[in-house]
Amino acid sequence: MNQVLHISASPRGPRSESLAIARTFLDTLREVSPETPVEEYDLWDGTLPAFGPDAAAAKMAVFAGEEPQGAAADAWNAAIRTFRRFDAADRYVFSVPMWNAGIPYVLKQFIDVVSQPGMVFGFDPEQGYRGLLRGKRAAVIYTSAVYGPGRGPAFGSDFQAPYVEDWLRWAGVDDIRTVHFRPNLATADADAGRRLAHAQARDLAKVFL
Repeated sequence: MNQVLHISASPRGPRSESLAIARTFLDTLREVSPETPVEEYDLWDGTLPAFGPDAAAAKMAVFAGEEPQGAAADAWNAAIRTFRRFDAADRYVFSVPMWNAGIPYVLKQFIDVVSQPGMVFGFDPEQGYRGLLRGKRAAVIYTSAVYGPGRGPAFGSDFQAPYVEDWLRWAGVDDIRTVHFRPNLATADADAGRRLAHAQARDLAKVFL
């Protein structure tokens, strides 16, 4: 049975557009497949470990074929635990608001924690990187309040979706489904776009597993 992990990068709780769309997605998924286990991972809940000097030292030690020691070993074990929680799922649902044309820093922190040699990727000096997350599928819900395709540079740029999807493919996840809700909240009525995004989320959830 496929296991679903919802990774939330929004700190806005009930006021979050990305979380609301994700809730529609997950509620629909539970309706069509009530036996499917779904785990929630709020990246803001305080459990995500830092990836600082000790963790970086551990990563370089592993690259060199060495065993991390001391504080570096503790940091490495925290990264391993986070990765195992991530890798235990077969299906990922990401809710990702746009922050300053990119992604919330806590999602970048998560990516930095789990993207480790022998976990998310392998590396060959001649062939380069190889993603290790095989057989997975991801749905990504993107929201932005001002940026939207075709609005011109004064309304921002999109380093959000390209970054997330490039990382997923680099990690080996090639099956990526997306929902975009990008109203210009400064000038337009968002209700029609919101209804469309929720409808797309329901349709996607029905065929996601």
